[in-house]
Amino acid sequence: MIRLDSVTKQHGQQVLFLEASCAIFRGDKVGLIGPNGAGKSTIFRLIVKEEQPDGGQVAVDRGTTIGYFSQDVGDMRGMTVVAATLAGAGEVATVAARLKELEHKLADPAEAGALERHITEFGEAQARFEELGGYALEARAREILAGLGFADEVVDGDVGALSGGWKMRVALARILLMKPDVMLLDEPTNHLDIESILWLEEFLKGFDGALVMTSHDREFMNRIVHKIIEIDGGELTVFSGNYEFYLGQRALLDAQAESEFMRQKAMLAKEEAFIARFKARASHAAQVQSRVKKLEKIERVEPPKRRQKLNFDFPEAPRSGEDVVKVEAVSKGYGSRKIYDNFDWLVRRRERWCVMGVNGAGKSTLLKLIAGATPPDQGRVTLGPSVQIGYFAQHAMELLVAEKTVWETLTERFPRASVGSLKTLAGVFGFSGAAVEKACKFLSGGEKARLVLALMLYEPPNFLVLDEPTNHLDIDTKEMLVEALSGFEGTMLFVSHDRHFLRRLSNRVLELDHGGVRTYGGGYSEYVEQTGAEAPGVRH
Repeated sequence: MIRLDSVTKQHGQQVLFLEASCAIFRGDKVGLIGPNGAGKSTIFRLIVKEEQPDGGQVAVDRGTTIGYFSQDVGDMRGMTVVAATLAGAGEVATVAARLKELEHKLADPAEAGALERHITEFGEAQARFEELGGYALEARAREILAGLGFADEVVDGDVGALSGGWKMRVALARILLMKPDVMLLDEPTNHLDIESILWLEEFLKGFDGALVMTSHDREFMNRIVHKIIEIDGGELTVFSGNYEFYLGQRALLDAQAESEFMRQKAMLAKEEAFIARFKARASHAAQVQSRVKKLEKIERVEPPKRRQKLNFDFPEAPRSGEDVVKVEAVSKGYGSRKIYDNFDWLVRRRERWCVMGVNGAGKSTLLKLIAGATPPDQGRVTLGPSVQIGYFAQHAMELLVAEKTVWETLTERFPRASVGSLKTLAGVFGFSGAAVEKACKFLSGGEKARLVLALMLYEPPNFLVLDEPTNHLDIDTKEMLVEALSGFEGTMLFVSHDRHFLRRLSNRVLELDHGGVRTYGGGYSEYVEQTGAEAPGVRH
């Protein structure tokens, strides 16, 4: 359906693709991976003709419909959420608009002279609308919006009143409703909670068209894709299998490349040593000349690419008392809505609680209560002896000083730290080279999140309270964070929609359900096993 033939593409001085080729066939479900800036989004833009290749060609089969979801949603003001969703449904939306236009013309006395033509056109449009499933379209739109987490009252509200994250969900709903031949999804899970991610997972599994997506959620990618296209050093390499299979194959290929390079290096060194030793001896002249010619003909194996693994050894956190936080008879509500009523809970040292619950159940509110960011209406929250709390929330990013660079922010927070350790810290959180000189006001949401996490974890407190810490982090940075926190000796309380993060780090689960509270003694994996659900109410 889509072919990239010997495509070359350059942005400024950076060569993204050099005579790169690949093909996407009907029914393919492809994960597009590569480091930040490798050209993943550029491939999408080349396919939809927003950009042109510098060389080669991008061919799309005639008649192929493409739905492209990107992080740039544009303006959606002036209509309801469901109307905005319907407006992006492709041909069926165009036909619906034409039907409405013809209805007005049929009722307009001024159009009486063209009545017969309008009736014919209306009949043709109506038949096409029915063929496209138009009469069930609004019901489908509402079903998709519900799956993506929209409450009924919001669906009929003004789309302009939504936050950026919820507008992204509307843009995604448009593509899903459109049911194109090919879906291009650029980070579709970025603004979704775990319930919506699980719903989208099932939707995409049942999608019979071709799918190409990028995602920082390895579990999501593992369950959907059966082909990986890797962008690396200007080349496109295709692997048959999901992300875990790709990791295994990539490690194998890297090991083989390293082994081949080292074998040839040893052979060359041996031959060159022979030549250097005997080149002055006339008795060995023929042998030396033969080996020189042999070396000239050998095609040199390129040194293997060093795939930098991000890791950082965070300092050990100071020890706290055994009782880290005690919640006693806490009640909390907003207006007439009661979130907690006479809630008691105890967190002990080295426990790692993940908090599960549907939207509005009070996950973030609980973290705010624990961190002292909001007071309870009744009862009290008490931190134990020697507890030092570190609280990561989205608003923490607003506390960065806009004019200061990343490097100034780090050095001012840690004036006694060595330059080397701070450069390592900056590098593992994605700020290498000139990126450390970027002012905070120019950082993206994901970059700000990485900087705040770096500031928090360089000298870690002994109680981490984390509200969606992996939002916008790429797979490599997430993996580094998981590895670092795996060795954390303190206590953790967190909300996350990343199942890999939940599985690796939790050893307790607190499930909230609009006033009801349940605790589980094991971590997230045990929670799934016990409840049969990967999130409250979502069957595994």
